[in-house]
Amino acid sequence: MKLMSHLLKGLAVVAGLAVWLPSPVDACAACYGRSDSPLASGMNWGIFTLMGVVITVLLSIASFFIYIIRKENAQTRTEPAGQNLSEAKI
Repeated sequence: MKLMSHLLKGLAVVAGLAVWLPSPVDACAACYGRSDSPLASGMNWGIFTLMGVVITVLLSIASFFIYIIRKENAQTRTEPAGQNLSEAKI
């Protein structure tokens, strides 16, 4: 039980010291003001890559629905008017 209380006290001291660290230790290059650093450049490339993936997926979904709509319209144009599919099979 004593070991647990010592461990908790030590953890509380470490957490308290972490709160009082200077703020530049926690800041990245983009937040701290060095926007020309390699870290900021890598972050920008990561954002552009993710945007490219999202746009590609959305365009793929939209093109699939456009394909389905065009295929349905082409099928309705080739069917004779007034003839039902259930009647055509009989």
